[in-house]
Amino acid sequence: MPNKKKTTPALEPALEGCVRVRGAREHNLKNVSLDIPRGALVVFTGVSGSGKSSLAFGTLYAEAQRRYLESVSPYARRLFHQMPVPEVDEIEGLPPAVALQQQRGTPTARSSVGSVSTLSNSLRMLYSRAGDYPPGQELLYAESFSPNTPQGACPRCSGMGRIFDVTEESMVPDDSLSIRERAVAAWPPAWHGQNLRDILVTMGYDVDTPWRDLPKKDRDWILYTEETPTVPVYAGLTPKETRAALRRKDPPSYQGTFTGARRYVLQTFANTESASMKKRVARYMVSTPCPLCGGKRLRKESLSVTFAGVDIAEISRMPLERLASLLRPYAEGRDKDGGQLHAEQLIVRRRIAADLHARLEVLLGLGLGYLALERSTPTLSPGELQRLRLATQVRSSLFGVVYVLDEPSAGLHPADTEALLEALAQLKAAGNSLFVVEHALDVIRQADWLVDVGPLAGERGGQILYSGEPEGLRRVEASQTRRYLFGEAPPPARAPRTPSGWLRLEGVRRNNLHGVDVDFPLGVLTSVTGVSGSGKSSLVSQVLVELVSAALGHGAEQEEETAGEPDLEREEALPLEGRIAAGLAGVRRLVRVDQKPIGRTPRSNLATYTGLFDQVRKLFAATPDARRRRYDAGRFSFNVAKGRCEHCAGEGFVMVELLFLPSVYAPCPTCGGARYNAKTLEVSYRGRNIAEVLGMTVGEAIDFFRDEPLVERSLEVLAEVGLDYLRLGQPATELSGGEAQRIKLAAELQRATRGKALYVLDEPTTGLHPFDADRLMVQLNRLVDAGNTVIVVEHTMRVVAGSDWVIDIGPGAGEQGGRLVACGPPQEVAKNRESRTAPYLAAALAGRNSTGAASR
Repeated sequence: MPNKKKTTPALEPALEGCVRVRGAREHNLKNVSLDIPRGALVVFTGVSGSGKSSLAFGTLYAEAQRRYLESVSPYARRLFHQMPVPEVDEIEGLPPAVALQQQRGTPTARSSVGSVSTLSNSLRMLYSRAGDYPPGQELLYAESFSPNTPQGACPRCSGMGRIFDVTEESMVPDDSLSIRERAVAAWPPAWHGQNLRDILVTMGYDVDTPWRDLPKKDRDWILYTEETPTVPVYAGLTPKETRAALRRKDPPSYQGTFTGARRYVLQTFANTESASMKKRVARYMVSTPCPLCGGKRLRKESLSVTFAGVDIAEISRMPLERLASLLRPYAEGRDKDGGQLHAEQLIVRRRIAADLHARLEVLLGLGLGYLALERSTPTLSPGELQRLRLATQVRSSLFGVVYVLDEPSAGLHPADTEALLEALAQLKAAGNSLFVVEHALDVIRQADWLVDVGPLAGERGGQILYSGEPEGLRRVEASQTRRYLFGEAPPPARAPRTPSGWLRLEGVRRNNLHGVDVDFPLGVLTSVTGVSGSGKSSLVSQVLVELVSAALGHGAEQEEETAGEPDLEREEALPLEGRIAAGLAGVRRLVRVDQKPIGRTPRSNLATYTGLFDQVRKLFAATPDARRRRYDAGRFSFNVAKGRCEHCAGEGFVMVELLFLPSVYAPCPTCGGARYNAKTLEVSYRGRNIAEVLGMTVGEAIDFFRDEPLVERSLEVLAEVGLDYLRLGQPATELSGGEAQRIKLAAELQRATRGKALYVLDEPTTGLHPFDADRLMVQLNRLVDAGNTVIVVEHTMRVVAGSDWVIDIGPGAGEQGGRLVACGPPQEVAKNRESRTAPYLAAALAGRNSTGAASR
């Protein structure tokens, strides 16, 4: 459709300049050209996988970054994460750009809400320059109040707040075993461990009595001694034969040196270069609060300085809402003790407090008042992290910049979306442009300009269906967004289901939940709602999952093993408080479908995770050509030496080191990125080799594998959950959290279910266009109709309105939340006056889907 040139008077000043894009071909974009106004809120819409992000991030932001980096020295350029040069003929009028995406970067417990928002820097300055010092203590500089600096970190725990050591219980998990039976599990496996046991035999220790029956003196020496005696070892001899050999002074097999278990664990962890060895010994280490700083991470000199009667560690643990209340009187000059300060101190305190309070107000406005400054970023959702970065930009006073945002409403309750829109309006009013990739209708309605990409996903998308003012989209028949934006897609009618039973939880305590009792209906679809930070995920994704896992004997959910280093900085496990009072008989199996990655390396992909690749490889192995060559299914795996390209070891690319630039990955010169060796690629199935099949999208593969029931069924399920645009061989590292979650759901849907399974999903519509959310709901209802229970934590009111039961947590966030506000069918909850969800749910039930309709 041609670009619209006519504008409303309100947009005239903004349209003095446009960003002109010509010939964009990034990913699935089909050589598109368009003009986008500057100084406006521009929202990019379209179904999942249509090409929105390819245009906003892969083209516009990537080109803005490239131009900026051309002005930076080559040495400095290597410090940036550089995006590939976009496939586009020409872009004119593009200002400098700032991207606010949802990626985390490298997770570390030392990165926190305070560091991301930079509030911690100001708080340290406040304590340094305006804190109350004990008599006689000299001034401390701001860095002395940071646990990440030598000046501030507690010397005992290096600023971690916890120390890592070993205990008898951690090193000897089963004390009914004898030393010969490897009771000391922390010792190395294989020969080295046997050597240590043989040394103990020489030294006269009993290696055949259960560990628990050994004298404590012996147990302590074996585990904790720092001595390293060297003694003769008689390999293969019994204790009796060893004693005889020692008396006769027979020549030993060799001289062995003993190492205590604790010494072995700590030395190995500190010195080994083997990631797997480090990960192994880390299993025997336990963390405890640092006895010197009490878990506060700072030196005692720093903790002795107070402000408003509390030290900096205590103030960093307060919810931001409470912190803002504490600072308000100081910011406004209404503090009672101001008369006791020097004029300079008073000015400094008021100025810093006023700046802190103003920045906190932005965070509160974005619905983040329940967070604390010390909250580590790995525990935040991608949406929370992006809103933290957004708050920082609102106060930055930048002018003439393009902000490119990736679904800023992700994880937001409709009530919080209104505050988000206010923050975006402030950035626009400051003279900036906003390019927002978004699915939420409430955000789309506030756009000055819409760019709708489609009509569908993958190869069937990549076209600009419309670029203009929102109202004009009403006339674009091919647009899926149009149907939902203008109320032409009413929620599908369905008779409500009756619960087959109730799973009752009592006395639930976690984060802001304090003794909550709740009944989850079985055999139906339940949505758990509430504002961001109200306690939904604590109740469902944490406590419910942990209690049911323990009751079914699954044990604690294990994190995926990775080849990287063990994470000793991870958050400590919270105690499980609560119990299942009734209804467990209605649950045979628990399935948690979360947004964690399906793999952490490019070798894991959609086809391997779902098991689809196994079937495809069998089809290739069954071809006449493969049989003649005696190729089995393993030959068609890029992880097996006989079939993969040896130059790149099946990776498909090689790393190229550039002296002053970041290392880049180039297609392998031997296989051209195909990942297989030439002989393997000679075998074809229906005219395509294995690499070409992995390059197909799910949609293309459905047509290609028609009449192959096992493969076709897997592909159709992936398409039904809205993933028909993904390539079969798309690496796990390229998938969003929402895509990973839907791949896991598709893998579950392929299983033959016997009913009575409990499916738990946390915001499954994250990253989904309403069109795809409807498709997802069809699949969730299929699970319920098969006799299972589905519980979703959800903010999308269209999904909540289509549920059988709603449990609303709140009424507010953090300390103002954590209570059961309402529960019942959607129509009943929509009438509850205490619920902040109710007005938005009522609007969705009426088919309006608008926060504006709800609030006004």
